[in-house]
Amino acid sequence: MKVDESCGFELLAKPLSARNSPENFGDARMLKVSQPTPTHFGIYVTDVDKMVHFYKTVFGLVETDRGVGRTFKGPLVFLSASPHQHHQLVIAGGRPAEATFSTVMQLSFAVPSIQSLRDLTATATEWGATKVLPLNHGNALSVYFADPEGNTVEIYIDLPFYIAQPHGDPLDLTQDDATILRETEAICRSDPTFMPIDQWQAQFASRH
Repeated sequence: MKVDESCGFELLAKPLSARNSPENFGDARMLKVSQPTPTHFGIYVTDVDKMVHFYKTVFGLVETDRGVGRTFKGPLVFLSASPHQHHQLVIAGGRPAEATFSTVMQLSFAVPSIQSLRDLTATATEWGATKVLPLNHGNALSVYFADPEGNTVEIYIDLPFYIAQPHGDPLDLTQDDATILRETEAICRSDPTFMPIDQWQAQFASRH
């Protein structure tokens, strides 16, 4: 058997006992973490196909698998935005139709720009999102909305500032990007808890 080391297949040439330790996988591992790290979430829904269509259409997620669970008895659809994670969101059937209250506090999606906040809000509304609420947290700009089954979704862009949370000012996305960023920085710098994000990150790292 010829071993293709460029693909990490050299592991196949090792005995099983030497392969099974995770550190032996090197670059072949899909997601590397050094401590417990939140990576994906799942929600129960009433209408699986409708909800899958919503999240695929609004966020451009790719369906990686679907089937009926053996342990979780019901349809499961796996969605991801990254080739490095098989799934980041699982849509699971089984939510009772009479369940009008969602226990999901929020499902949060990072987006690349302020314009993405505008564009995704418009798309989500077109496909059934309601209760749209833009908020300026100082350390992030966010838009919240309810998906078609009432789960709260957040789309957000991080900013290079820290101020104590919770903090939420109105966010007017009809303003141009430069105005939003200038006003946000002024708000943050006037807050007594303000610090640049790299300073906050250094403090966080010192606690680990």
